[in-house]
Amino acid sequence: MECQVLRLTCAPRVAPPHPPSTVARQPPSLFPSPLMLNSPPRAVLRRSVSKDEPLLEGLQKEYYDDEWQTRQREKTKELHRRRQEEEEEEERKVEEYREIGMRLKGYPEEDVRKARRLVSSLIRSAEEVEEKIEEAAERGELTELVLMVIWNRLDLARRDNEKDAIRSLDLLYRRVETEILKREATPTMRLLNDLLNLHDGFDDEVWLKECKKLMVDTFPREDPFSILVPPGFDIDEHQGPLRPPLEADDALLRVDFVREVDALLQEVKAEQREAQAAQGLDPESVASKLKQQEKQRTIRQVEALLDLAINLKW
Repeated sequence: MECQVLRLTCAPRVAPPHPPSTVARQPPSLFPSPLMLNSPPRAVLRRSVSKDEPLLEGLQKEYYDDEWQTRQREKTKELHRRRQEEEEEEERKVEEYREIGMRLKGYPEEDVRKARRLVSSLIRSAEEVEEKIEEAAERGELTELVLMVIWNRLDLARRDNEKDAIRSLDLLYRRVETEILKREATPTMRLLNDLLNLHDGFDDEVWLKECKKLMVDTFPREDPFSILVPPGFDIDEHQGPLRPPLEADDALLRVDFVREVDALLQEVKAEQREAQAAQGLDPESVASKLKQQEKQRTIRQVEALLDLAINLKW
């Protein structure tokens, strides 16, 4: 018995024969093989479908068109690019506004508030802006800080492309700047500015007559009697004040006027020659040339005033 057990145990197993028609098929595995994981499914590789294949409910027919899909991807890229540009432009504007706001950080807060109130009142004054500017100048309220506040508003208007505000603020800035320069200018420059403003743009002879009258009233007489005798003293009757007025030391002499105006002319002419040598044919050069022509007319007027002052007779 023991020997038979050993023989059965050691005997090789023989697989029972299976006819081809009765071979059992293995059920499909629920988990894909490693080779299938590396290759995409056919549905991803193919976007076009045959005419007989039904379309999924809710999807457009163009969804299965490769060209339509390509166009949609290009549109999406363009939208992302535009959105990025808008975000960058917004960041740039915010940075510029922050920079404009930081310009006034170095000034005392109380002075900044006063300057802003003054600028707001000048903007609201409309037709009375000239009087308001002169009154503010007499009170000493027109300062560099006021100009800075106007410039900030002008800069913001330019960035927001507000054309009406740009024109108004630009004129206001130039007028306030002119008034400040007028107050800080020397007596010669103030007189020269008054003489130039007398010109009506048409008749030069009438203008020169008015300028001569103003020069005669402004410059002290230079004859020997006027040097020794104070103004108002009657040399024939020997009557009048013998004591010169206290403001005589501040009188503008004709020789000082001639000297300062001549120096100004030489400086302006040198700048004119440099500007003319650098001019080209581009639009900026043409605009600069027009400005130089306007300056040239002013230079000729100043030259006429200089000759009038040199040959002035009382």
